[in-house]
Amino acid sequence: MRNRIVPLAALAGVATVVALACTASAAETSPPKKQDAKHAPEAAASPFDLERVARQARKLATEPYRDPKGDVPAWLLDISYDQWRDIRFRLDRALWADGPSRFQVQLFHLGHFYDRGVAINVVDDEGSKPVAFSPSLFDYGHNDFASRVPQDLGFAGFRIHYPIKRPDYRDEVIVFLGASYFRALGREEVFGQSARGLAIDTAESWGEEFPWFRKFWLVRPPAQAQTITLYALLDSPRVTGAYRFAVTPGDQTRVDVECQLFLRAEVKKLGIAPLTSMFLHGENTVRPFVDFRPEVHDSDGLLLHLASGEWLWRPADNPARLSASGLRADALAGFGLLQRDRNFDHYQDLETNADRRPSVWQVPWGDWGPGRIELVEIPINDEKNDNLVAYFVPDRAPKPGDEPRFGYTQWWYGEDQTRPPGGRVVSTRHDAGTLEGGTRFVIDFAGGKLGTLPAEEVLRGVVAAAGGDAVAEVRDQHVVANPHVGGWRLSFQVVPKKREPVELRAFLERGEEVLTETWSSAILP
Repeated sequence: MRNRIVPLAALAGVATVVALACTASAAETSPPKKQDAKHAPEAAASPFDLERVARQARKLATEPYRDPKGDVPAWLLDISYDQWRDIRFRLDRALWADGPSRFQVQLFHLGHFYDRGVAINVVDDEGSKPVAFSPSLFDYGHNDFASRVPQDLGFAGFRIHYPIKRPDYRDEVIVFLGASYFRALGREEVFGQSARGLAIDTAESWGEEFPWFRKFWLVRPPAQAQTITLYALLDSPRVTGAYRFAVTPGDQTRVDVECQLFLRAEVKKLGIAPLTSMFLHGENTVRPFVDFRPEVHDSDGLLLHLASGEWLWRPADNPARLSASGLRADALAGFGLLQRDRNFDHYQDLETNADRRPSVWQVPWGDWGPGRIELVEIPINDEKNDNLVAYFVPDRAPKPGDEPRFGYTQWWYGEDQTRPPGGRVVSTRHDAGTLEGGTRFVIDFAGGKLGTLPAEEVLRGVVAAAGGDAVAEVRDQHVVANPHVGGWRLSFQVVPKKREPVELRAFLERGEEVLTETWSSAILP
C-alpha cells in the first residue's frame, strides 16, 4: 500500500487551512498471551450491538473532548517512514491465528504519522476483552529502539485478512488506520482510495475537523463465517459516534456501515459517507509538467444515481485552484468515486497498478432526505497527496441534542457494467477550440445500446449550461460514431458570457429515448 498524505484546504479564494497526515501501508499485529485484572473480559450481560457503543458515544458527548496529542513519545513520531515500515507484526500472534475462523487480524504499531493510540477489543461468547499491547508482538527489523518502546503504548490500527484468491492464503482485505480512515479491496484489486467515518467542515475557510476512531470491538467470527462484524467509537472536538461495520470479502467486497452521531457543539457541515482519493492528471488535464505516464489517478470521476433514475458522471480533475462542486441529491440512490479506466496502456505504470485501483459505490439505507453530493478537488503537484473528497451533505445539519442515524452499503470493486446500466462516459477531453474565449469539449460514450447501433444512426446530443443562454452559448455541436470505443462521440464548444463558473450537462438520446448517463462538468473563470 502506497504512503499517502491527505491534504486539507479551504474554499477557492480563501486561504488554505490545516493538513493532516494519514497513510496506510503494510504492517502487522496480534494479541498478547498474558492476562491481568486490567485486561480481564467484560462479561456479556447482553449481546454486543450498536446500542452498547451508542451509550458510550452518548456519554462521551456530554464530556469535554480530550486531545490525545502527547500520548505517544515524541521520538517515536520522529522516526522515518522506512523505519516505521520496518516494524513488522509477528504473524503467529495474529488474532485468531489458532483458528478455526478464516479471518485473522494484524495490528499496526504507533509512530511516524500515527500519534493516536486506539483501544482494540475482542468480543466472543465470554464477553469483551481488551487486546493488550506489548513490544514483543512486533519484529523491529533493523531498528534499534525496541527496548525504548513503552510497554503500554497501544496500537495505531489494524488490518483484516481473509482468503479471497485461494483457500490456503489469507489476503489483506480491509485496513483501519489513521483518524477515521479505512480502505478495502475486492479479489483482483490493489489498495487505492479510502473511506472515512465522517467529514466535518471539509473545504471551509475556518478549517476541517478530523474525527478519529478511538476504540474498536472486533467480534470473533464463527468457523465458516464469510462476514466479520466490528464496532467503533468515534470522537472529535464537536462530534462523537457509534459505528457498526459488517465486512464480506469477495470479488466485490461488501462493507455495510451503520452509525449514530452525537454532537457536543454545532457543526455547519457534516459530510456523510466520505470518500478520499487522488487525481494527478488524465486525458482531460492540461499539464504544466512532464510525466512519462499518460494518466495518474486512483479515481477518475464521481458517479451519482438519483431515485428519479438519472445517472450523472462528473469527471475528476486537478484544478489550478481548489474547487468544491455541489450536486443536488434530493432523493439519493447511490454515489461513489470510480476508477472507470481499466486500460493499462493509459497508465504505463508497472509499480502502482493504477488500472487495478478499486472503485467504491455506496447505496444509502432508506431516505437520507434532501441534500447534495459535494466533490472537493484540491490542486496537487504529485501523487503522494490525496486531493479528491466526496460526501453527502444533508440540507438540515444535525443540532446538539439530535441523534441522527445513517446506514449504507459500500461495494469495493473493479469493473461493473451495471453502474450505470446504460451508456457511460469513457473519456472527457477539452481544449481552447476555435471560438474566441471558448472551450471545446470532446466526450466519448460507450456501453448499453450504443454498441449495437449502426454508424449511420442519427443520435442527438443534449447539452445545457446552467442559467441558459444568459450565462453561456453552446455552439458547433456534433455527434458521430466512434468505432474505437464501440460507442459515440459528442463534441461542442462553449463560450461563457460572464466571468463566473459555468455548469454544464450533456447526454445522448435517440428520439425520446435517453441512451446514456448525464455528463457533468464546469468551466471556471
